[in-house]
Amino acid sequence: MTRRFDGSELVLASHNAGKLREISALLEPFGITVTSAADHGLEEPEETEDTFAGNARIKAHFAAKSTGLPALSDDSGIEVDGLGGAPGVYTADWAETPNGRDFMQAMTRTWNELEAANAPEPRTARFVCTLCLAWPDGTDEVFRGEAPGRVVWPPRGDQGFGYDPMFLRDGQTQTFGEMPYAEKEPLSHRSDAFAKLVKGCFGG
Repeated sequence: MTRRFDGSELVLASHNAGKLREISALLEPFGITVTSAADHGLEEPEETEDTFAGNARIKAHFAAKSTGLPALSDDSGIEVDGLGGAPGVYTADWAETPNGRDFMQAMTRTWNELEAANAPEPRTARFVCTLCLAWPDGTDEVFRGEAPGRVVWPPRGDQGFGYDPMFLRDGQTQTFGEMPYAEKEPLSHRSDAFAKLVKGCFGG
């Protein structure tokens, strides 16, 4: 039985202002006020797990214990079947450079490794978003959302971010990088995960 959320305030275990706006709007109909980890002066805990659920749990439980409030976190990335599920939880790490994140570098590495492995077409992949809602008493609920598709080359479009320009969702002719946000969002891994969260914990 999924634990229902019955409070009025939630901490988002993130310093990302865009995510805060997105989640605030999503939970507004339920009368829930969302604050961020930054609002509470929290540092970001080290993500030491090798699964999306594991890292999401680290962030949510850290924020819940630190604030005494229920906390929501997400961990997301892309899994490429021809690379054994890589980059997976290391999706952002593949983009790291001394001067910040370079996702063109990450996409190029992904494709080059697929070529080196002689991976067959279609080169199937999925974006994954795992949400964890944790309570200060140590309990939690975890929801995994997916957007299935494949990776393509060369990258197309400048609308999205991250690996969006090389990801073609099943049933679509445009990459996520070519789609306006309003078209992409309902098809996204994040939308899938949030729908499960709302149904499970908020009665939506």
